[in-house]
Amino acid sequence: MGLTKQYLRYVPSAVFGLVGSQKANVVFVRLRGGEQGRYVAAGACEHVFIWDVRKAEKILILEGKKHEVTYLCPSPDGIHIAVGYEDGSVRIFSLLNGESNISFNGHKSAITVMHYDTLGARLVTGSKDTDVIVWDIINECGLYRLKGHKDAITQALLLKNKNLLVTSSKDSFVKWWDLDTQHCFKTMVGHRSEVWGMVLLNQETRLLTGSADSELRAWDIDYLEESKEVGEPQQKKGKCLLGADDDDNEEEVPNEEPEDRILSCTKAGSVLREARDRVVSLIADPKAKVLACHGLDSNLEIFAVLPEEDIQKKMERKLKKAKKKAKSQDGGADATDIVVERKLTDEIQKLASIKASSKIRSVDCLLSPNGEMKVALLLQNNTIETYSLKTTEKNPTGTKSSRLTLGGHRTDARTLSFSSDNIAILSASGDTVKVWNRATLQVIRTMACEYALCSLFVPGDRQIIVGTKSGKIQIFDLASASLLETAEAHVGALWSICLSPDQRGIVTGGADKMVKFWDFELIKDKESGANKRLTVKHTRTLQLDEDVLCVRYSPDQRLLAVSLLDCTVKIFYTDTLKFFLSLYGHKLPVLCLDISHDSALIATGSADRNVKVWGLDFGDCHRSMFAHDDSVMFLQFVPKTHLFFTAGKDQKIKQWDADKFERIQTLEGHHGEVWCLAISPNGDHVVSSSHDKSLRLWERTREPIILEEEKEMEREAEFEESLAKGDEPVMVPRTAATVF
Repeated sequence: MGLTKQYLRYVPSAVFGLVGSQKANVVFVRLRGGEQGRYVAAGACEHVFIWDVRKAEKILILEGKKHEVTYLCPSPDGIHIAVGYEDGSVRIFSLLNGESNISFNGHKSAITVMHYDTLGARLVTGSKDTDVIVWDIINECGLYRLKGHKDAITQALLLKNKNLLVTSSKDSFVKWWDLDTQHCFKTMVGHRSEVWGMVLLNQETRLLTGSADSELRAWDIDYLEESKEVGEPQQKKGKCLLGADDDDNEEEVPNEEPEDRILSCTKAGSVLREARDRVVSLIADPKAKVLACHGLDSNLEIFAVLPEEDIQKKMERKLKKAKKKAKSQDGGADATDIVVERKLTDEIQKLASIKASSKIRSVDCLLSPNGEMKVALLLQNNTIETYSLKTTEKNPTGTKSSRLTLGGHRTDARTLSFSSDNIAILSASGDTVKVWNRATLQVIRTMACEYALCSLFVPGDRQIIVGTKSGKIQIFDLASASLLETAEAHVGALWSICLSPDQRGIVTGGADKMVKFWDFELIKDKESGANKRLTVKHTRTLQLDEDVLCVRYSPDQRLLAVSLLDCTVKIFYTDTLKFFLSLYGHKLPVLCLDISHDSALIATGSADRNVKVWGLDFGDCHRSMFAHDDSVMFLQFVPKTHLFFTAGKDQKIKQWDADKFERIQTLEGHHGEVWCLAISPNGDHVVSSSHDKSLRLWERTREPIILEEEKEMEREAEFEESLAKGDEPVMVPRTAATVF
């Protein structure tokens, strides 16, 4: 057997830069008997992060496998947490050691809701596949699957005192299920649009539902007790679909029976919200004494649910007033109606509103015995905020108790860079620049900046340079974490920046059709006088006919490659700026390019999803490869090799051999478009940034990759996936196979 080229495998090392994913909810958890309200759990792509909100530290990571977390539900005893995933699987993790021993697979698509019963022995799950499944936690098995809804399940609640289940769905129905017979015995049709949230109040005699309008509809639940003779066997519950008694004369459900068998539901009225949009979350604390509700904006509304004794006292006082009014006026009959109409507003009272710093994605709340309410908010800008308020006060106001922001960017990180010693990672987003320690993944520096598009470490790693969307160059000092200078470089976006190989300056390309050359200079600081600070001095300008998307020096500094909006790459001599070559063949603009260490090859990645490898001596295209299923966003050679990495909008990162034109490895893990990546100078680490707001670190191992084995494993995975989807595998006849 002849010698083959050996490649080394890159494996996932860490996920960082993420506080909480947008697809999952946030929940309070208790950790090792710690105090309530101190720890929160939030989904972070395929993992779950447990945060200590007091110290703003990550305490525990519950590691997932491949699919994104979509729902979290802690057990009543606080020892376990159920985690639902996008593929429909459920895993039960221990909060003591972070391990998962129980997993359930019964759904075909993402888990949308989960709920434990009072004892924590049963778990009900709802999914986008419209099914509801009740699981037995102790025996680790499914009890029954309930079918009936026509759209994704939005809420599922197990009753405490009866073997009943109530579910809501985007199909606008609320269904009651008898778990003894596993049948739906009542369907409530009093909603004209999706039911997004639901809570049970007042010892489960009141149901509150949130829909796509500003009303929270309230329903009275009356449980019907059928009289039985002594020794008479339990009668089976009715398997019927009953419509709710509704004021709105909604369409009746088929097969509706005239009488209710187990319970009756009548609409009691509505609680009006301030927001006009749909309900996103409607939750109550474990004892259903307070409600929290929010829509698509940044306002959280909190309602207090008064106990029955307080309601009765209020009702007696109102009845006396109504009787007095009836005596003084001739409309005595209306007094009773007023009391009945106001009963709901007396029962559920608006307590407070909390204005979060950004749009709210999810909420969880706790109520302590002393009346202090704690609220955790997962915001849409990768932030978790906690608030506390005293419910015993007359007009309580929410005070912010903590804010988790250091662990990540508020917007997507659009540029990444490694320091020359492989230790520090620079990431920059729409408002901040962060410098991370690669070993500990802790933030070393956070600095405010304009919308960043490109960045690099200045030689010596003491300063960093950021190119912005407004065309400015911003220079930051890492020691003092301060902005040293902002230079006007381009009119329009500064798309690309590149350090010259002699490390004496930089070159920038922008949307104003210019390539500008800058030299590093040390000038006296006007403020301190004695100290010198770094600045950049504009030396030359190259005017072009199209917007500049990417610029790169050849490592020998002889040539400069510039990609333009007209889908071509122009190559110029660096010293004279004379035109040398034009690389054309891409059907859409070239978004990224890089030149190999020996200045022999140039690789270009385009929005047409192709990667082309060219010779830099004659500009001939060596090979064109279909690289990604969407635009190629970033491309970079591994130092001192002819291997390069590409990142695409198809959520994948791929490694290629520019000599053999083969794909070596595909790195999957991101759950959104991959914007950029950076390779460490020694080639041992790759860091990538994505639309899922996560930064991922990949590490080179000593394990070799055998391409034939990799391709065989990929084929097997595709075959198994097609079988799981129910597709018929294409069988090639034996006679036909010999032709190839």
